[in-house]
Amino acid sequence: MNSGSAGQLKSSGDDTDPICNKSIIVPERVVALANSFERKDRFWYVKSQIPTDLSIQVDDITFKAHKFPLISKCGYISSIELQPSASEDGYYLKLENFPGGAETFETTLKFCYNLPLDLTPLNVAPLRCASEYLYMTEEFEDRNLISKTEAFITFVVLSSWRDTLTVLRSCANLSPWAENLQIVRRCCDLLAWKACNDNNIPEDVVDSNERCLHNDIATLQIDHFMRVITTMKVKRAKPEIIGKIIMKYAENWLPLIDEDLEGIRGYGFGKSELQFSVNRERMAGSSLGCQELKETIESLVSVLPPQSKAVSCHFLLRLLKTAMVYSASPALISDLEKRAGMVLEDANVCDLLIPNFKNQDQQKGSSSPEVYTIYNVDVVQRIFEYFLMHEQQQQQQQQQVPGKPSISKLLDNYLAEIAKDPCLSFTKFQVLAEMLPENAWKCHDGLYRAIDMFLKTHPSISEHDRRRLCKTMNCEKLSLDACLHAAQNDRLPLRTIVQINTQVLFSEQAKMRMMMQDKQPETKEENSKDKRISRDIEIKTLKEELENVKKKLAELQSDYNELQQEYEKLSSKQKTTQNWGLRWQKMKKSFQIKHEDDETRDKTRRKSSTGPRTSLRRRMSMS
Repeated sequence: MNSGSAGQLKSSGDDTDPICNKSIIVPERVVALANSFERKDRFWYVKSQIPTDLSIQVDDITFKAHKFPLISKCGYISSIELQPSASEDGYYLKLENFPGGAETFETTLKFCYNLPLDLTPLNVAPLRCASEYLYMTEEFEDRNLISKTEAFITFVVLSSWRDTLTVLRSCANLSPWAENLQIVRRCCDLLAWKACNDNNIPEDVVDSNERCLHNDIATLQIDHFMRVITTMKVKRAKPEIIGKIIMKYAENWLPLIDEDLEGIRGYGFGKSELQFSVNRERMAGSSLGCQELKETIESLVSVLPPQSKAVSCHFLLRLLKTAMVYSASPALISDLEKRAGMVLEDANVCDLLIPNFKNQDQQKGSSSPEVYTIYNVDVVQRIFEYFLMHEQQQQQQQQQVPGKPSISKLLDNYLAEIAKDPCLSFTKFQVLAEMLPENAWKCHDGLYRAIDMFLKTHPSISEHDRRRLCKTMNCEKLSLDACLHAAQNDRLPLRTIVQINTQVLFSEQAKMRMMMQDKQPETKEENSKDKRISRDIEIKTLKEELENVKKKLAELQSDYNELQQEYEKLSSKQKTTQNWGLRWQKMKKSFQIKHEDDETRDKTRRKSSTGPRTSLRRRMSMS
């Protein structure tokens, strides 16, 4: 020990203990003889020939040491008045809230006895905080513990992002010491700078260890992670980098709601009520509690980049499901819905299948039976509304209409999935079917499939609602296969079937006209006159047949009106509708025979264009 420290110990000893004047050389002998420590139960003993005179308690561990080595290096211990021990000779000191606990104090005590000190990224932060707690400055001894730990952090730790991560993780239980000593800030700044600059290095130059930086940042605790992301945003990091790290963090810390959903548990208050519930027991094994998960979700949403392509739509919808499970705030859920609507074209139908469940608190507070759909349709409706608003803003800015046919296909597939729910109301289904404008669809086959599935699942829907629902579908945008299927679909209203049959006939006429145009001669002028006469005859015949079709359709419409009036009369008088049903079957049979004759006529024309023709009036009379 140097002379300055010895003089200080002497002056302090005059105030506290008169024994200090009698044996001022004792600390040097103690230091020379204390070579190791020994633990017995909850006590640590310094192996020395000189009896210990100071008991220091840290947490539930008691250290038996000598007073003078500690006073020579620790300003805190030298400045306080030590109290005599009540159970044994010497003095007693209890260190409350010591940073790093008993393990860190053991290393500090060894340093005070001049034993070898092994600084590592794992223990340097606790030792730095402990040295600040004990006030181990250069005032008491050169190269004291504060200067040693500071130099190690500055020149060793901050030169490697892996060591910086280790130090930052060790600061989890050192608050507020690590914050006040700027250890957390320096580590977060270094990691943020490293993450921002790694993207500017060419891919073939970046080492494989450096590529793990983003994944390692995603393993930090939420408070330190937020500090790193916030610093990256201040340093103007690319939104794609920030989004990638946030998605990786959510993958590490948030549960997969799609896998944790138990499914339909059964019926609720009534037989028609289906509801989803979350198996909370499966989520109890997570490292975070429900409240901590809720706070984590809110924190992640608060640092999401505002750019639409920063994170994927799949991630946003998954985060939305998790937020709804843990009852996040309505403002947060609305924010996620808007973000998902901006990138909705990248979603798939599985992402939009958001379960409609009730948590335990809602089940206890509910007193009246309510009908719950399997999926939350209202959330998806708002997402589509935000998508349309975003598209309208883009059109105003760019003065052009971006073509996104995937949206209509996405809506068709979603409608087909929710149409299987028997609790889904007609109004909600119709509102979703009319969500997109007419020009968004190039083909209505998917919409027809969804409507047919809804009518099949809801057989009790009224005839008026059937007609309203079918009005959302444009028969002119149906393919020939869809038209042929719809013409024989008993679930569709009669007026829709008539329109589809008319569309089929016009399609067939258009096909025949195209076939005749293809037969026009390109050479041989001597045969052009005869073929022109033959073409005129065929066109005249087609016109006559078309007129006959129109007359027949008018007759069918008249019959339909008469049948409708007769049915209403019979319904009002509560009479049987057997005769009406027979006439309906007769009309349906006439349509089937008519389609079979049309197919026969097409085959005959392909075989011989000069063969005999059977008039449409004759085919109609056969029915």
